[in-house]
Amino acid sequence: MSFQKTVTEDRRLSLLLVLAQSQGYQANGFLLRDAIGDIYGHNASIDQVTGDIAWLAEQGLVTSRVIGEVTLATMTARGADVAAGRASVPGVKKPTP
Repeated sequence: MSFQKTVTEDRRLSLLLVLAQSQGYQANGFLLRDAIGDIYGHNASIDQVTGDIAWLAEQGLVTSRVIGEVTLATMTARGADVAAGRASVPGVKKPTP
C-alpha cells in the first residue's frame, strides 16, 4: 500500500469521526477541513475534503448537498457503523480500538 493511499484512507476515517461528534451528524466542508487538521493532523485542501465527501457519498457513508459554494455532509447510519468499527469499507481506514 502506498503512503498516499494510507493518508487518504485515514483522512476519510477522520471525516467520519468528526461527523460522528458533530451536532446533527453534519458539518460543512470548511469546518471539516479545519477539524481534521486540528484533531487528526491532516493538512487537507478544501478540494481534497469535498472530493472525499463526494467519495463517501458514493459509498453511502454520508449524504451531501451543495449550498452556494459550501458542501454540507451528513453522516448516514452506515457511515456511523464504519466510524465505530462495526463495518468496514475498502478505502476507509478501520479505526483502532
